[in-house]
Amino acid sequence: MPSSPTCWRSSRWLALPFASGLAALPVAAAAQMGNPGFMAPDTRTDESGMPAADQKNAADILFVQLLGEGGLAEVALGELAVEKAGAPAVEAFAERMVADHGAANTRLTAIAEDADIVMPAELNPEHVAMRETLAAMDAAVFDLDYMRAQVVEHQKAAQLLEWEINAGQNAPLQGFAAETLPTVLQHLVMAREIVEVLAREQVAAAPPAPRASP
Repeated sequence: MPSSPTCWRSSRWLALPFASGLAALPVAAAAQMGNPGFMAPDTRTDESGMPAADQKNAADILFVQLLGEGGLAEVALGELAVEKAGAPAVEAFAERMVADHGAANTRLTAIAEDADIVMPAELNPEHVAMRETLAAMDAAVFDLDYMRAQVVEHQKAAQLLEWEINAGQNAPLQGFAAETLPTVLQHLVMAREIVEVLAREQVAAAPPAPRASP
C-alpha cells in the first residue's frame, strides 16, 4: 500500500513545543495574553511593559499562514473523502472535518483581517500534491491512507495552536488558538481510533501467507 502523503513544511516545525495540557487553558486567561519575549521592535506597550492590545508579531503572522493553509486543506481533503470513503466511519469523520474546519477558517479569517494579516486563499503546492495523490488512490486503500494523513495533520495543527498560545502576541489570535485546540485534539483522538480499526480490518482481510515447501 502506498505510504501516507505528508504536506507540511517540516523545517518550520522543529522548534514547536507540544504540551497538550494547554488544551485546558481558560479562555479568559487567553484573552489577557501577550508575549513580551516575542515582541517585534516596534511593538507598543502599556504602562506595565506588556504589549498593548491587538498587536501582532512574527509568530502571529506565521500562525495565520500555516493554520490557514492547513484549514483550507482539511476542507478540501474532507470533501474528497466524503466522495471516496468506503467506510462509514471515514465518511462521517470527513464530514466533521469539513464542518469544523470550515467554521474555524471563517473565524480565523475575521480575526486575521482585524489584525491586518493576510490569510491564504488557496491550497499550497504540498496540499495540492496530497489531494492529487489521494484522489488517484483505489478505494481499497484510500480510507487508511487518508486517515493516517489526518493523524499527522492534526498532530501538527495541535503543535501550531500551542505555539501560538505560547509565542503569539495578538490576544484574539491567542484566544482563538486556546478555544480551537481542544477540538483539534478531539479530532486527533478520533483519527487514531479509526486508523486502528482500519488497520486491524486490513490485517484480518489479508490472505494467509503461502506455506513454505518442505
